[in-house]
Amino acid sequence: MIVEEKKGNMGRDEIHGDQFPIGMRVLAVDDDPICLKVLETLLLRCQYHVTTTNQAIQALNMLRENKDKFDLVISDVHMPDMDGFKLLEHVGLEMDLPVIMLSANGETKAVMKGITHGACDYLLKPVRIEELRNIWQHVVRRRKLEHKDHYHHDKGEDHEKVQTENSDGTQAAGVNGQLDRMAKVNKKRKDQNDDDEDDCEENIHDNEDPSSQKKAKGCLVR
Repeated sequence: MIVEEKKGNMGRDEIHGDQFPIGMRVLAVDDDPICLKVLETLLLRCQYHVTTTNQAIQALNMLRENKDKFDLVISDVHMPDMDGFKLLEHVGLEMDLPVIMLSANGETKAVMKGITHGACDYLLKPVRIEELRNIWQHVVRRRKLEHKDHYHHDKGEDHEKVQTENSDGTQAAGVNGQLDRMAKVNKKRKDQNDDDEDDCEENIHDNEDPSSQKKAKGCLVR
């Protein structure tokens, strides 16, 4: 079990001030140490406050012990001790924090499962820093929904009904938006992979040295 906590450029006292989303508190979960390290590095570049763990069960315990310590959870889907969907279910029921799912599987069925289970976003591996720079929007959106619920509750309206309507509308919009976005991301990555393959094949044919050929082929690995 590995748990690490690192800050971006801002201290924790400045997390929820005028500098937001700088210092946003993110819990990152992935059993793959390399993927977790890459994710942590990218999140720190976004100036988030990052805590990492390689076990979903440990992540759940940390959340239960410190409910107000985190603003957002980003978790891999496939993990040995507890899969990301189960973690997502627990977080949704107990903490109501926004959860982002990470996976190399970008098929429609997988995305649908993540969103219908309550994920606020579904990102493809390898994750890109451009995507992580925008994840703070999910925290803001969740807070707005909470304020809206409190407003209707104070007016004496049916809290459960309002909450259900908000959830249904958000989920439907989330599924459609995610499917559209994933289709665009998959196409963009496919085009980039095709370009990389063409470049690598030219390098291989132009160079007779076996060691150089091996190096050129290595650029196909992303």
